[in-house]
Amino acid sequence: MGNGAVDAEAARLEGGLIELRRDIHRHPELPGEERRTAGVVARELRAAGLTVTTGVGGHGVVGVLHGARPGRTVAYRADMDAVPPKDIVGGGHAAAHLCGHDIHTTVALGVAKVLARLRRHLSGTVVFLFQPAEESLSGARALIEAGVLERTRAEEIHALHCGPFPVGRFAVTGGYGMPGQDKAEVTLQGSDGPEAARRLAVGIGALATVTPPQTPADIERMVTDAQTPDGPFARFVALRASAQEAKVSVSYRCWPQERYTEVREEIRRLAEPYAGAAVSFPADPFPALVCPEPDARALARHLRRRLGRDSVATLRSAFPPFSGEDYALYLERVPGTYTFLGVRAPGSPITTSYPHFPDFAPDERSIGIGVRAMAGWIAERTHR
Repeated sequence: MGNGAVDAEAARLEGGLIELRRDIHRHPELPGEERRTAGVVARELRAAGLTVTTGVGGHGVVGVLHGARPGRTVAYRADMDAVPPKDIVGGGHAAAHLCGHDIHTTVALGVAKVLARLRRHLSGTVVFLFQPAEESLSGARALIEAGVLERTRAEEIHALHCGPFPVGRFAVTGGYGMPGQDKAEVTLQGSDGPEAARRLAVGIGALATVTPPQTPADIERMVTDAQTPDGPFARFVALRASAQEAKVSVSYRCWPQERYTEVREEIRRLAEPYAGAAVSFPADPFPALVCPEPDARALARHLRRRLGRDSVATLRSAFPPFSGEDYALYLERVPGTYTFLGVRAPGSPITTSYPHFPDFAPDERSIGIGVRAMAGWIAERTHR
């Protein structure tokens, strides 16, 4: 499939895709409540000629596109839900598309439309997974448990996520990705339980090696550090411990994910001196998102060929260290890539491209760039 044909189709679609994104943006839906968005997605996929299944794992939508030539089966995932008010930095009053899922959904629809128009040149099969409930870390598991990977026989999977990089630039994540998450609770006994809990929370909090950014300059530095080999995020613990009455609640992320065992042991050790302390871990840690290096390197080469050498940055650590992604569950089962799509407009504050900030306002030119890049990449991956 020629680059020129992909670019021409993407250019013809760009204006309509931007309007489509604005429509989705105006109608944010909470995790698990993406009924309207799913309806828009299904309508657009059917109009493009894909085979569509709705109601998968909740409001999930699966679109299947068969190429005219034999080849491999490749999946592409986009998340549809908006950010709940409690997860907006500083708090919010209603759900809002402040994570870029409206961009992700629109790019995936653009890729589906481009490849459908060029079906006669397409090898294999492309499976588009429009996923609900990413913000609650439940949508990927729901789609997987519904059997989408087994039923479609997807051999690999790919996704983009908006990130604080200049529009036109991608950040690949070979060998890295995003951290998982673990939680602990410590219950203390005795009349001094509340005071003991406050002291213990301070001690456990000291296990953190990195702290969330407080200013735009902090975010700028974090983005630079994430691209620095052996930088501060090569090995980290990001942890919050809070005391309420006689109980300490702990939530933390670490890298590499093998450190969860180490951190759990440290929490137990710190709690041990407190008489009657009961330490519990409610569930196994949510897994880290780790991208295979060979696939990320291949994608970086593809992007440089398609968009120029300056189009690709390489992350040297998990990023961001304070967030996770349920896309990790797909990569536990099939190989693939997870890549950041730069959405920062020239001259704009970095908070306009950093998810969950209230002034998040991605540059819409990223939509066409993402479609061109991913349509060509997916078409390349379906070749045997």
